[in-house]
Amino acid sequence: MDDAPGRKPWEAFRPDAVIIFSDILTPLPAFGVPFDIEEVRGPVIQSPIYSEEGLKSLHPIDLEKLHFVGESLRILRREVGGNTAVLGFVGAPWTTATYIVEGCTTRTYTTIKTMCHTAPHVLRALLSHLTQAISDYIVFQVESGAHCIQIFDSWGGQLPPDMWECWSRPYIQEIVSIVKNKCPQTPLVLYINGNGGILERMKATGVDVIGLDWTVDMEDGRKRLGKEISVQGNVDPACLFSPLPALTEEIQRKIG
Repeated sequence: MDDAPGRKPWEAFRPDAVIIFSDILTPLPAFGVPFDIEEVRGPVIQSPIYSEEGLKSLHPIDLEKLHFVGESLRILRREVGGNTAVLGFVGAPWTTATYIVEGCTTRTYTTIKTMCHTAPHVLRALLSHLTQAISDYIVFQVESGAHCIQIFDSWGGQLPPDMWECWSRPYIQEIVSIVKNKCPQTPLVLYINGNGGILERMKATGVDVIGLDWTVDMEDGRKRLGKEISVQGNVDPACLFSPLPALTEEIQRKIG
């Protein structure tokens, strides 16, 4: 892993924080789920897990196999100095499970959604295993130099609110509990793509910051979440293609 994707923006713009750049699937081989990256398909898991037999391949996360992540964090932390925060990140259990069950990127999530009804015990066992592995991985990142961790439940928005409440929220909430017990000063950010319908449920996980996507009205989101939790994001990524004055104006509008 190269620290340059985090370091170069810092050198160019000197932001308040930089993020260590990797893939949310990076830790999978460390607990028994190898994958390949194919040029057209992206990440491909040759042996998807959707049965009790498949669960047998899982084992506790071996953080020694992720030493390169820790080293990249330490290097980045050293290079940006004490006035810039270093952010780590992980995939949430549900989002990580979509890749492990489907075997690749998908637009429909048919297999894992079907499992919710046909093999719920297998899916719960997988999500529980991921919860512990991801919690350990977060603590590892913090101990390696990360000041803040963002949890990406990128595909949580593909679930109806009641299903997200059942199949994602409890596992994120458990991660928050484990991490807060071991790293109480580390802020945790939760982001879900298409999260307008579940903001209050996201808040109930206990995270410190909610990432609002650009489809949520900032004023409405603020009212629904209350003053005791911070918010982040909310700018349409397409604005990055705008002229600098237009981008600056949009950012000022969001924070004003």
